[in-house]
Order: sequence, then structure tokens, then C-alpha cells
Amino acid sequence: MIRPATSADFERIYEIINDAAQAYRGIIPADRWQEPYMPSEELREQIADGVEFLCFEDGDQVIGVMGIQDRGEVKLIRHAYVATRQRGGGIGSRLLRELLDSTEKPVLIGTWAAAAWAISFYQKHGFSVVSEEEKNRLLRMYWSIPERQVETSVVLADARYREAKAAL
Repeated sequence: MIRPATSADFERIYEIINDAAQAYRGIIPADRWQEPYMPSEELREQIADGVEFLCFEDGDQVIGVMGIQDRGEVKLIRHAYVATRQRGGGIGSRLLRELLDSTEKPVLIGTWAAAAWAISFYQKHGFSVVSEEEKNRLLRMYWSIPERQVETSVVLADARYREAKAAL
């Protein structure tokens, strides 16, 4: 079952993000890794800044989460994670489909450039990597991340974004 997160889900969202983010250990630049990957205060700040999570529940256990953030003319997919033991079962695809179906706005996704599995996942769902110049502009415009993270990330855009850009 997919449902909107509630405040009661905070601890489980925090656990899933930090469990699933272990896949980045040794992959992303060492200077961008921290333990925990996302401190609870950072997660609280993200939620306060408008990141709304969906939870994928199996029985009474949340096993996947994905957030979306409205940034005016676009929406951002934020913090897409599935518990390590449940990966590969289509949970991420179902969460992404639900979020994409919930908006008419163009959708952007930022992820680590070294996370080939994440990039491939989004490409499989119709997203494409934007140019380096466009990535830098978008990350600085819509995300609040350190410059080092801008350097080591990519942005993927959906068809709505590409169509809107082509119309300009």
C-alpha cells in the first residue's frame, strides 16, 4: 500500500534513508559521506522545507519512502529509498509512478554522479540526464546543497521538463 507519510512515520523514514544510503558508502566522494548519512535534524529541515513523503507499506511495516518537493515551476523527487532487504521488488518504481501521476509540473531528480544504479533506474522511467551547464544551473536554483555536492551530482529531467524547455 502507498500512502502519505504522517509525523508518526518520521523515525521509520529516518531509518530507511540511512539503511538504504549505505549503498553510497565508498561510491560517492569520501568528503561527502557522513554517518549517519542523513542526520535526523537534516531530515526535519527537509520536511519543514516542503518535502512530502509517500510511504510504501507492506503489512504494517514501511519499507520504502520517496519524497516530492514543490519548487514553483517544477517539482523535485527527493530522498527515494527502499529498505536494503526489500530492494529489487518494484517498490521504487511504484512510488515514483505515484508521485509522477500526482503532478502536472515538470519533475527533476538530483543524484550522485557515481550512483550508476540510481541514474539507470530513473532513465528506465523516462528521465534523462541534463547537460553539465544545465545541471549546475538547476542545482543552484532549486536545491540547497554545498558546492562540492553540485560538482559531484547529476540532474535528470522528465519529458515534461524537456518539452517545456524546448518550447522556450
